[in-house]
Amino acid sequence: METRGRIPGHLPARLDRLPWSGWHWRVVIALGVAWVLDGLEVTLVGSIGAALQRPDALGLSAGEVGWAGSLYVGGAVVGALLFGRLTDKLGRKRLFLATLGLYMVATLATALAPNFLFFALCRVLTGLGIGGEYAAINSAIDELIPARLRGQVNLAINGSFWLGAALGAGISLVLLDPRVLGPALGWRAGFALGAVLAFSMLLVRRDVPESPRWLLTHGRGEEAEQIVAAIEARIETRHGPLSAVAPGQPYQARPLPTLGEVARVLFKQYRRRSLVALALMVAQAFFYNAIFFTYSLVLTRFYGVAEERVALYIFPFALGNVAGPLILGPLFDRIGRRRMIGLTYALSGLGLLFTGWAFMQGWLDARGQALCWSAVFFLASAAASSAYLTVSEVFPLETRALAISIFYAVGTGAGGFVAPALFGALVESGSRGAVAIGYVIGAALMIGAGLFAWRHAVDAEGRSLEDIAPPLGRSLHL
Repeated sequence: METRGRIPGHLPARLDRLPWSGWHWRVVIALGVAWVLDGLEVTLVGSIGAALQRPDALGLSAGEVGWAGSLYVGGAVVGALLFGRLTDKLGRKRLFLATLGLYMVATLATALAPNFLFFALCRVLTGLGIGGEYAAINSAIDELIPARLRGQVNLAINGSFWLGAALGAGISLVLLDPRVLGPALGWRAGFALGAVLAFSMLLVRRDVPESPRWLLTHGRGEEAEQIVAAIEARIETRHGPLSAVAPGQPYQARPLPTLGEVARVLFKQYRRRSLVALALMVAQAFFYNAIFFTYSLVLTRFYGVAEERVALYIFPFALGNVAGPLILGPLFDRIGRRRMIGLTYALSGLGLLFTGWAFMQGWLDARGQALCWSAVFFLASAAASSAYLTVSEVFPLETRALAISIFYAVGTGAGGFVAPALFGALVESGSRGAVAIGYVIGAALMIGAGLFAWRHAVDAEGRSLEDIAPPLGRSLHL
């Protein structure tokens, strides 16, 4: 039901003062699976690339396998932009159900692909779903999680990409084993398992409510009140009576901002925040895509690792990436966003410089290289996750999902497309020095972004979203 005029603004404060509860855990699990699925998809395709080239599978060429990866990334970029706008218009819940449903259908269809064209189309559609997830999920998570815990929860969820990566590596090792299913059928079963996981999470997501904050900006104050009251009643049964909150500034319902208004908000009103977000997203996208998409090439070309054993080296890499946000995440709420973003970015860059130097000098074997990468990405994973946290909390609510998708698209486009091609060419040269130059470029981007964030990022820790960036529909004079 839509209402007009003044809408009480105390509901966000009621959400922010809630104690952590089983309800919050269910929200995190239901929504956070998006990154697990993305990690599963990316790693699964990388691990089964050789199997897809077999005549008894799809018989793809190496170039077609590469195109499938690029089409997935391209689909994710388009999906983020398309569904990001719809998330601001139609609501968080409609879109996080629709995007997960699209992913589920597309990845199941991938398992049934008879040829490259069908497979490629399915990869585009899968990317569309995953790209849409980024905008819808980051918006919903930030708007439902208490302000004092928002940083560590957001980082942990974004870091769960690497749980999916480890899962994808494990699935490929098991299913491609001739004693289980073998290459001809194992790759199909891997994608089918992804669809099963998505279906189970789709059932869980149905119980996640619409964001009360989004409802307020669309004049649906009565519905928002009912949702918050239901959440409070559920938590009070376990934690006892909740403290009262002071009246908040009221909201004023308004139409969805036009694209021109969004542009003015991002690039005029919040220009400095946009520059920080852009620097963080581009740097982490280049850093990650440069290393991860050429991970197997470095191991096989310079260390002689057999292709069927490459997946084993993903496990320590994934462990470092998962542990970083979990261990360092609480510090983003305690020490503060600006300091921790600057530190994790700069230290990631310095760590990669050291690794590149050791690689160029020939001091590392395959195991040592993997351990160095794990240590570097312990820091880099927290840094990259903080980039998504930044873009999701420093812009007004009415533009939040679209802002996430814009910076994700630009970062992925700049780093996701350029970095793998550049590093692939450097690895192909066979020169350790050439590859080390690529490491220097990635390190310089991270260090530069970290220093810029240290100076200009927002101290958002512990603050309500409305305090960080007042909604466009909030009237400060009512």
